[in-house]
Amino acid sequence: MRPLKIIVIGGGAAGFFSAITAARTNSLAEIILLEASQQVLSKVRISGGGRCNVTHACFDPKLLIQNYPRGSKALIGAFARFQPQDTVNWFHKHGVQLKTEADGRMFPTTDNSETIVDCLIQTAKYLGIKICTGTPVVSVNKLDNCFQVTLKSGDKLESDCLLMATGSNPVGYKIAQSFGHSIESPVPSLFTFNIRDQSLRELAGVSVNPVKLRLKIPDHNQLEQRGALLITHWGLSGPAVLKLSAWGARILHLSKYQATLLINWLPDLNQEEIRQKILAVKNEVPRRAVMLHRGIDIPHRLWQYMVLRAGIDTETRWAELSNKHLNLLIQELSQGQYAVNGKGVFKDEFVTCGGIQLKEINFKTMESKLVSRLYFAGELLDIDGVTGGFNFQSAWTTGYLAGLAMANDR
Repeated sequence: MRPLKIIVIGGGAAGFFSAITAARTNSLAEIILLEASQQVLSKVRISGGGRCNVTHACFDPKLLIQNYPRGSKALIGAFARFQPQDTVNWFHKHGVQLKTEADGRMFPTTDNSETIVDCLIQTAKYLGIKICTGTPVVSVNKLDNCFQVTLKSGDKLESDCLLMATGSNPVGYKIAQSFGHSIESPVPSLFTFNIRDQSLRELAGVSVNPVKLRLKIPDHNQLEQRGALLITHWGLSGPAVLKLSAWGARILHLSKYQATLLINWLPDLNQEEIRQKILAVKNEVPRRAVMLHRGIDIPHRLWQYMVLRAGIDTETRWAELSNKHLNLLIQELSQGQYAVNGKGVFKDEFVTCGGIQLKEINFKTMESKLVSRLYFAGELLDIDGVTGGFNFQSAWTTGYLAGLAMANDR
């Protein structure tokens, strides 16, 4: 019997992990990995500021799926078979130690993404996987007993099994559609909020943890997130904003990234508790300027900005603070309103929601329900996670399941 032939289209995390898993499971399989660009694993290289946020230290699948705005139901079974602990163990077995940071993100102890890249490439080469870079695919056809892959060069390759791991890529969507698959139109998922308030943007670098955010868009339910917030030169970023952007990705896209953001800068206090703290300061230091003496636990520059937003004059002393301005200050601290006018990007992270509809995929094997021996993994699927290593984890998991299934597909 001739060897099983497998072609993997896409040289990212999911593509590599599926190819390696297939080669480990079936040592006789002939596996070719095709990457359109000149460099494989480009997202792995730039993830986490060049450190590579490999996964997240969340080892309970039921808790893990809560970090996926899209795909959580489909992933619960998949994570029961390969989850972050399995990822940690896999890299440990291949000589890479991971560490957990305070927020749960996991990185290689080297703090260098090249550690992960080298591990994957060297393992693939050791297993005899043929890696072809600069090899764009233009089309795929299903023949009687195999897939025929046509390259931009005009060359044609044939395989018994085919894995699509092209990420959020028009070519990948086009090929999937040619086989009858439905595509949820891709839109950005992780992004920052542009705020035109110049006075706020002048506070770039100021961070507050935690805050509570509420996003208001007409005709849509409000979305909420709690966590750290960072003021930037263009508006707002930080984990709370990024999570909100992920959960609100579709409705924000439909609203052309125009929305009202309500910020509670002191989410652990109710309005009456804030009032009492402010009144205590007013009684303790009545002769001092409100602008210069705060009794609230927020950065001083942010306090001064809040005072001005409440319409309080820079020279106003605590004893002169009117009830009207007191109420306005409490309002700004507990539910200040900010107009979102567009989106930015999150460093070097490029995540979209959208892709192949999950109902068309068997999540035990990642095989298409429409075409036998056609498999999908990674961001090509309508799956996306919040920031923190969750998107890579879905890539490792879906790649692993696809690789396992292909290796046994005979």
